[in-house]
Amino acid sequence: MTTDLMQKFPTIEILKDEALNKYTHTKIGGPADWLAFPTTVAETKLLVDYAREVQLPLTVLGNSSNLIIKDGGIRGLVLMMTKLLGIERQGDEIAAMAGELTIATSEFAYQEGLTGLEWAAGIPGSIGGAIFMNAGAYGGETKDVMSKVDVLTRAGEFKTYTLDEAQLAYRDSIMQHNHDVVLRAYFALQPGDKVAIRAVMDDFNFRRASKQPLELPSAGSTFKRPVGYFAGKLIMEADLQGFRVGGAEVSTKHAGFVVNIDNASANDFLAVIRHVQVTVWAKDQVRLETEVRILGDD
Repeated sequence: MTTDLMQKFPTIEILKDEALNKYTHTKIGGPADWLAFPTTVAETKLLVDYAREVQLPLTVLGNSSNLIIKDGGIRGLVLMMTKLLGIERQGDEIAAMAGELTIATSEFAYQEGLTGLEWAAGIPGSIGGAIFMNAGAYGGETKDVMSKVDVLTRAGEFKTYTLDEAQLAYRDSIMQHNHDVVLRAYFALQPGDKVAIRAVMDDFNFRRASKQPLELPSAGSTFKRPVGYFAGKLIMEADLQGFRVGGAEVSTKHAGFVVNIDNASANDFLAVIRHVQVTVWAKDQVRLETEVRILGDD
């Protein structure tokens, strides 16, 4: 039987049977057996090492913005990396810890007069998630500016990947396949004009607010962009905006989003997603793959 983790690690914030809907942007998700908030690299390693030693399932989460956690929750230990914080300038590079928000990192770059992260100004995830998913928006991607990333392997080893070694691709990275824990990322930027940088950031944020249903809980963009198509356009042309199951609905503001309009469950979200996929396939023979990560037990 697993040791009581709160007694095992009394200096680390750890919660037992904690509802994850308190932390997800969808406002859905069942409980985590154990939910830990490491604040240092050393604490992160202690928890990863312990989970490996006792064969406790380990799940790593960031700001939980592009994520659906099922109603049954997540077994074992969940590391919530949102309190692993720190950001600094190193020459024309920025080093940001995994828990830093992408928005805050973009703002830091602006304050330092560095250009290259304007596209990230409105992305609600964390730096760890941005690396893990190769987040992108408005023609920019994480891989365009990341120079290297520090990780902790599941075997408890520290590694630094170069950009090539990290294998960042469309919503993909090597971390998705070998389950390394992102600790810190480095972004190679350029000196720029602060007025111009702010103007671009403000423009992107205005466009995001005017087109996306930011006022409602969602997991962000639900589907990956199919080659040669736009997911939102396909969904809109299939007359699926407003399609609803329980409390989950295809957004009437942006067809690429599924939103929580009335205490939705994860099953509601997943039923809407499946219906959209089946309908678009029947109409256009285009397979819509989910961009959101789907985790947990039914």
